[in-house]
Amino acid sequence: MDRIINAKDLRASLPEIVRRVRRGERFTVLYRSRPAFRMVPVDEAGAAPGPLDADPLFRAPALGRSRDGLTAADHDQVLYGVRR
Repeated sequence: MDRIINAKDLRASLPEIVRRVRRGERFTVLYRSRPAFRMVPVDEAGAAPGPLDADPLFRAPALGRSRDGLTAADHDQVLYGVRR
């Protein structure tokens, strides 16, 4: 069963949520009170991630300030396991 989290909470606690997903938890993310997407472990998604250069979010410029105090490079480390 998925846990439900809203987009605001996801942004505020992204590193912790990523760790929890890697441990097997699943999340449904709400945006404007409606389900927007699911976060599931990669092995459950049925597809291995492609090359990072093909990912449009990798190395994307920052879109404001992070509430957790992390930089865009810090978030890349959490999401992709690499620093830019």
